[in-house]
Amino acid sequence: MQRAALFRGGDAQMAAGDLGELLVPYMPTIRVPKSGDRVYKTECAFSYDSPDSEGGLYVCMNTFLGFGREHIERHYRKTGQCVYLHLKRHVIEKVPGASGGALPKRRNAKLFLDLETNSDLNSEDFEYEDEAKLVIFPDHYEISLPNIEELPALVTIACDALLSAKSPYRKQEPDSWEEELQASKHAKTLVQLDNGVRIPPSGWKCSKCDLRENLWLNLTDGSVLCGKWFFDGSGGNGHAMEHYKETGYPLAVKLGTITPDGADVYSFDEEEPVLDPHIAKHLAHFGIDMLQMQVTENGLRDNDIKPRVSEWEVIQEAGVKLKPMYGPGYTGIKNLGNSCYLNAVMQAIFSIPEFQRAYVGNLPRIFDYSPLDPTQDFNTQMAKLGHGLLSGQYSKPPMKSELIEQVMKEEHKPQRNGISPRMFKAFISKGHPEFSSNRQQDAQEFFLHLINLVERNPVGSENPSDVFRFLVEERTQCCQSRKVRYTERVDYIMQLPVAMEAATNKDELIAYELKRREAEAARRPPPELVRAKIPFSACLQAFSEPSNVEDFWSSALQAKSAGVKTSRFASFPQYLVVQIKKFTFGLDWIPKKLDVSIDMPDFLDISHLRARGLQPGEEELPDIAPPIVIPDDPKVGEIRLSYFRRSFLVALDIDESSVMQLAEMGFPLEACRKAVYYTGNLGAEVAFNWIIAHMEEPDFAEPLVIPAFGEVASSGAAALGALGLDNQPPEEMVAIIISMGFQRNLAIQALKATNSNLERALEWIFSHPDLEEESEPALDTMDMENNANANILADTGSEGPRIKDGPGRYELFGFISHMGTSTMSGHYVCHLKKEGRWVIYNDLRVCASERPPKDLGYIYFYHRIPS
Repeated sequence: MQRAALFRGGDAQMAAGDLGELLVPYMPTIRVPKSGDRVYKTECAFSYDSPDSEGGLYVCMNTFLGFGREHIERHYRKTGQCVYLHLKRHVIEKVPGASGGALPKRRNAKLFLDLETNSDLNSEDFEYEDEAKLVIFPDHYEISLPNIEELPALVTIACDALLSAKSPYRKQEPDSWEEELQASKHAKTLVQLDNGVRIPPSGWKCSKCDLRENLWLNLTDGSVLCGKWFFDGSGGNGHAMEHYKETGYPLAVKLGTITPDGADVYSFDEEEPVLDPHIAKHLAHFGIDMLQMQVTENGLRDNDIKPRVSEWEVIQEAGVKLKPMYGPGYTGIKNLGNSCYLNAVMQAIFSIPEFQRAYVGNLPRIFDYSPLDPTQDFNTQMAKLGHGLLSGQYSKPPMKSELIEQVMKEEHKPQRNGISPRMFKAFISKGHPEFSSNRQQDAQEFFLHLINLVERNPVGSENPSDVFRFLVEERTQCCQSRKVRYTERVDYIMQLPVAMEAATNKDELIAYELKRREAEAARRPPPELVRAKIPFSACLQAFSEPSNVEDFWSSALQAKSAGVKTSRFASFPQYLVVQIKKFTFGLDWIPKKLDVSIDMPDFLDISHLRARGLQPGEEELPDIAPPIVIPDDPKVGEIRLSYFRRSFLVALDIDESSVMQLAEMGFPLEACRKAVYYTGNLGAEVAFNWIIAHMEEPDFAEPLVIPAFGEVASSGAAALGALGLDNQPPEEMVAIIISMGFQRNLAIQALKATNSNLERALEWIFSHPDLEEESEPALDTMDMENNANANILADTGSEGPRIKDGPGRYELFGFISHMGTSTMSGHYVCHLKKEGRWVIYNDLRVCASERPPKDLGYIYFYHRIPS
């Protein structure tokens, strides 16, 4: 950008010498942004103020952090930085032309800020003008720009570079951000022919050839034609372009890309992809309802579900006039592109009083004690997001004139209020291979990721995540000896299986499946969807039933035997999070989602699931570690396991649940098995990192070959000697265990208990975690999301995990629903009960709910009913 374009207009307020003299004391603090510097010129570090806000945005000329009018003084007092660049975008109503309409729109040369575009920016009734000026604190002395000749060269260069800097988020993730699309000039005035054309939900093909992929619907006459040919032989025969040349009809939408969030639109006239702000109306002209559409796995065909039972429509309450909600607690969150999972989870989190008090209640203290770069502080970003959602500053009702205009146009647009979570997402997902991407994610996994960060970054004396934590008692019984073992683990989510066999409408399901197959064979539209109706009581019963323990080794028999395990609540959390396990794999290992309706109760009593511990007449299994498996056992191999981030060897089976999670991402099954095996069953995330590091290897997808146990793990005491005369283990063995990161007294204790057998000593350490915690309370805890079942290792200390036990009676106050066939695609919506009524949070759109689809949820939030 040319400097003349940046600093246009404006008069010098002081002589050149006076300006130079004024800025001399501050010159050492003024920096020119270099490559790699993040310039936050679109958003305040402590709030969601921007140059569009009433007070504009102040950007520090040293740190390049942005601050709203409410927070600029805090930064000045804390850092002593005095010179800021004040940025403000003004909205100006256009002067009507002689014909009574607005003057023809032209490119506004007065826009030089790299702000996000929105539908208002393309309005023909308003124009925008950007203003920049230097402000010197504490006297608030302002120097209007441009003052190119009057300002020192360093200051001019610094201002120019700052204004030209790109978004810091694009700089961090160049591959995950797509170029911003502009609204087509034809969108508002597009003529659509009333020719009676209606587009079927499936079975499309080009009207000029037989191609059935890369098809485009012309939005003027409804013609379905193929796209252009690509160099690799894919694509089409270019009939859509030929049609434009013959007719001049400019806009077309790609079939298979239509979802409730939009569609891919191309302008032949403008020769580029464009936005169509009126796409819903244009599609409705041909009988296409966006709210029932979704992309299939291959991106070629639409969901064939009829509108009145479509999951997309029911969950988003389409077809019902919803009243927008405004004010504190009713603020929407912008979808950054597949970030609805984050939006839904954060809306639910900040509806909980403990999180509100921890972050918003402590906001002044958090902000005052934040580091010099608050964009990189978890608690600051949580407080910022919480304040943005709960303050009401970014959720204000429109003026009366705007309401009248809305009614006149009869358009249902998302409210213009709301916040953009770019800074929050950039920080909270930093370093995470999935959440840092622009792909859709599992809301349940993100919830656990968030709780992990809350645990690591305590705020105040109490951690708000304590409200979710509970203890699970696992009772394992040897079927042959009937002896039992009781253990406890920490959890944060109750995972409820779907009891498909308990469906109450089995006959309807069978009839529907037959009709669906017949329609598919005849290439007819499918019949009306029949959704399985599952009683909640059946799912709860399935949760409480015993499950088989694979490859169970009985210490009573000193051999492998059949074993069963049951789980009960050793404590009940203050807030119970229930996940419906809708996502599974078919017999062909293809991931699928169970489209079911479960009658989730408003009031839930799970008191009968309270753990009772060892019962009279029960005999405990001996506390004996399993023996070392002989070297020629084909099921056991030498694997490297990072335990507390230190490496050693141990025998493990393969966690099939982690294998399934990876296979759902599209990786080869054998590669997934190897990844889980060679990372020691530490969970899908760690295995994912292994896949990324090894996917270029030639044997990446080859079957797993488990090596022999080897000499390293079988030397034992024979190599280093047995117990010494003083009953102390050999110092060489103690040194080996200490080198793995364990305390000396724990190493000695383990070797004594196993007659100085090194392999059994390591197993003994794992089977006595309580002793390990006492020996080394400062050991790092493993990341919670590494465990597929959310068995998070908490820093329990000597008093055990922090829990808030109480009665097991709960009331539903929120749920997150998922639309789509996989957690890696689709859309998330959150419903919350506030002030006695249900409210739907659909990204930026926040409305009073008329028909909350409580039976179609994915994650449910219950709060304890006081006794």
